[in-house]
Amino acid sequence: MENQDKFIISELTKLLLGGSAHISLQEALKGLKPALRGAKVEHMPYTIWQLVEHIRIAQWDMLMFSKDVAHKSPKWPEDYWPKEAGPAQENDWNGSLSQINSDLDEFIELMEHADIYQKIQHGDGQTILREALQLADHNAYHIGEIVAIRRMLGDWR
Repeated sequence: MENQDKFIISELTKLLLGGSAHISLQEALKGLKPALRGAKVEHMPYTIWQLVEHIRIAQWDMLMFSKDVAHKSPKWPEDYWPKEAGPAQENDWNGSLSQINSDLDEFIELMEHADIYQKIQHGDGQTILREALQLADHNAYHIGEIVAIRRMLGDWR
Protein backbone atom coordinates (compact mmCIF):
# COMPACT_ATOMS: atom_id res chain seq x y z
CA MET A 1 0.00 0.00 0.00
CA GLU A 2 1.35 3.41 -0.94
CA ASN A 3 1.88 6.17 1.63
CA GLN A 4 -0.91 8.25 0.09
CA ASP A 5 -3.35 5.34 0.45
CA LYS A 6 -2.27 4.80 4.08
CA PHE A 7 -2.86 8.50 4.72
CA ILE A 8 -6.35 8.41 3.17
CA ILE A 9 -7.30 5.29 5.13
CA SER A 10 -5.98 6.90 8.32
CA GLU A 11 -8.10 10.00 7.67
CA LEU A 12 -11.17 7.90 6.84
CA THR A 13 -10.67 5.96 10.08
CA LYS A 14 -10.59 9.19 12.07
CA LEU A 15 -13.75 10.34 10.30
CA LEU A 16 -15.53 7.05 11.00
CA LEU A 17 -14.56 7.05 14.67
CA GLY A 18 -15.63 10.66 15.22
CA GLY A 19 -13.83 13.32 17.16
CA SER A 20 -12.82 15.72 14.41
CA ALA A 21 -15.76 17.66 12.98
CA HIS A 22 -18.28 15.69 15.04
CA ILE A 23 -18.43 13.63 18.20
CA SER A 24 -18.45 9.85 18.36
CA LEU A 25 -21.54 7.82 19.10
CA GLN A 26 -20.02 6.84 22.44
CA GLU A 27 -19.61 10.51 23.37
CA ALA A 28 -23.16 11.32 22.23
CA LEU A 29 -24.53 8.56 24.47
CA LYS A 30 -22.23 9.11 27.45
CA GLY A 31 -24.25 9.55 30.64
CA LEU A 32 -27.61 8.99 28.92
CA LYS A 33 -30.18 7.93 31.48
CA PRO A 34 -31.67 4.53 30.51
CA ALA A 35 -35.20 5.92 30.97
CA LEU A 36 -34.56 8.41 28.14
CA ARG A 37 -33.54 5.84 25.51
CA GLY A 38 -37.14 5.52 24.31
CA ALA A 39 -38.36 9.02 25.17
CA LYS A 40 -40.27 10.83 22.42
CA VAL A 41 -39.83 14.55 21.94
CA GLU A 42 -42.14 16.84 20.05
CA HIS A 43 -41.33 17.37 16.35
CA MET A 44 -38.76 14.55 16.27
CA PRO A 45 -39.86 11.37 14.51
CA TYR A 46 -37.46 9.03 16.33
CA THR A 47 -36.27 8.16 19.81
CA ILE A 48 -32.62 7.74 20.71
CA TRP A 49 -33.12 3.96 20.71
CA GLN A 50 -34.59 4.04 17.21
CA LEU A 51 -31.64 6.12 16.01
CA VAL A 52 -29.10 3.79 17.61
CA GLU A 53 -30.79 0.76 16.06
CA HIS A 54 -31.00 2.51 12.68
CA ILE A 55 -27.28 3.28 12.83
CA ARG A 56 -26.60 -0.38 13.66
CA ILE A 57 -28.75 -1.76 10.85
CA ALA A 58 -27.54 0.67 8.17
CA GLN A 59 -23.89 0.31 9.15
CA TRP A 60 -24.19 -3.49 9.14
CA ASP A 61 -25.80 -3.31 5.70
CA MET A 62 -22.99 -1.13 4.30
CA LEU A 63 -20.36 -3.44 5.78
CA MET A 64 -21.97 -6.59 4.42
CA PHE A 65 -22.58 -5.02 1.01
CA SER A 66 -18.90 -4.06 0.88
CA LYS A 67 -17.62 -7.56 1.57
CA ASP A 68 -20.26 -10.15 0.63
CA VAL A 69 -21.44 -10.69 -2.93
CA ALA A 70 -24.42 -12.71 -1.64
CA HIS A 71 -25.62 -10.02 0.78
CA LYS A 72 -29.22 -8.87 0.44
CA SER A 73 -30.05 -5.51 1.96
CA PRO A 74 -33.06 -5.13 4.25
CA LYS A 75 -36.21 -3.64 2.73
CA TRP A 76 -36.14 0.16 2.74
CA PRO A 77 -37.35 1.91 4.84
CA GLU A 78 -39.29 -0.43 7.11
CA ASP A 79 -36.48 -2.86 7.92
CA TYR A 80 -34.04 -0.06 8.76
CA TRP A 81 -36.09 1.44 11.59
CA PRO A 82 -37.30 -0.37 14.72
CA LYS A 83 -40.97 0.00 15.55
CA GLU A 84 -40.54 -0.04 19.33
CA ALA A 85 -39.64 3.29 20.95
CA GLY A 86 -37.12 1.81 23.37
CA PRO A 87 -35.10 -1.33 23.91
CA ALA A 88 -37.05 -4.19 25.45
CA GLN A 89 -34.14 -5.13 27.71
CA GLU A 90 -30.75 -3.81 28.75
CA ASN A 91 -29.20 -6.61 26.70
CA ASP A 92 -30.84 -5.20 23.55
CA TRP A 93 -29.22 -1.80 24.16
CA ASN A 94 -25.82 -3.29 24.97
CA GLY A 95 -25.99 -5.71 22.06
CA SER A 96 -26.80 -2.95 19.60
CA LEU A 97 -23.90 -0.80 20.81
CA SER A 98 -21.56 -3.80 20.76
CA GLN A 99 -22.48 -4.64 17.17
CA ILE A 100 -22.06 -1.02 16.08
CA ASN A 101 -18.54 -1.02 17.51
CA SER A 102 -17.54 -4.41 16.13
CA ASP A 103 -18.99 -3.71 12.67
CA LEU A 104 -17.18 -0.39 12.56
CA ASP A 105 -13.91 -2.10 13.53
CA GLU A 106 -14.51 -4.70 10.81
CA PHE A 107 -15.19 -2.01 8.21
CA ILE A 108 -11.97 -0.21 9.14
CA GLU A 109 -10.06 -3.49 8.86
CA LEU A 110 -11.67 -4.08 5.46
CA MET A 111 -10.44 -0.67 4.30
CA GLU A 112 -6.92 -1.50 5.45
CA HIS A 113 -6.81 -4.67 3.34
CA ALA A 114 -8.80 -3.70 0.25
CA ASP A 115 -8.29 -1.52 -2.77
CA ILE A 116 -10.62 1.25 -1.66
CA TYR A 117 -10.83 2.62 -5.21
CA GLN A 118 -11.86 -0.60 -6.95
CA LYS A 119 -15.53 -0.92 -7.84
CA ILE A 120 -17.37 -3.42 -5.68
CA GLN A 121 -17.98 -6.40 -7.93
CA HIS A 122 -21.69 -6.79 -7.22
CA GLY A 123 -22.47 -3.07 -6.96
CA ASP A 124 -23.35 -0.47 -9.53
CA GLY A 125 -20.31 1.76 -9.22
CA GLN A 126 -19.74 1.79 -5.45
CA THR A 127 -16.25 1.51 -3.99
CA ILE A 128 -15.05 0.91 -0.44
CA LEU A 129 -14.05 4.59 -0.40
CA ARG A 130 -17.58 5.66 -1.31
CA GLU A 131 -19.08 3.31 1.29
CA ALA A 132 -16.70 4.68 3.97
CA LEU A 133 -17.72 8.25 3.19
CA GLN A 134 -21.40 7.33 3.14
CA LEU A 135 -21.05 5.46 6.43
CA ALA A 136 -19.31 8.39 8.12
CA ASP A 137 -21.84 10.88 6.76
CA HIS A 138 -24.81 8.73 7.74
CA ASN A 139 -23.58 8.09 11.27
CA ALA A 140 -22.61 11.73 11.86
CA TYR A 141 -26.06 12.89 10.76
CA HIS A 142 -27.87 10.58 13.16
CA ILE A 143 -25.40 11.17 16.01
CA GLY A 144 -26.26 14.86 15.63
CA GLU A 145 -29.94 13.95 15.98
CA ILE A 146 -29.16 12.04 19.18
CA VAL A 147 -27.48 15.12 20.62
CA ALA A 148 -30.44 17.29 19.56
CA ILE A 149 -32.90 14.93 21.27
CA ARG A 150 -30.79 14.91 24.42
CA ARG A 151 -30.81 18.72 24.41
CA MET A 152 -34.60 18.77 24.05
CA LEU A 153 -34.87 16.30 26.92
CA GLY A 154 -32.64 18.51 29.08
CA ASP A 155 -30.08 15.70 29.25
CA TRP A 156 -27.08 17.23 27.53
CA ARG A 157 -24.13 18.79 29.31
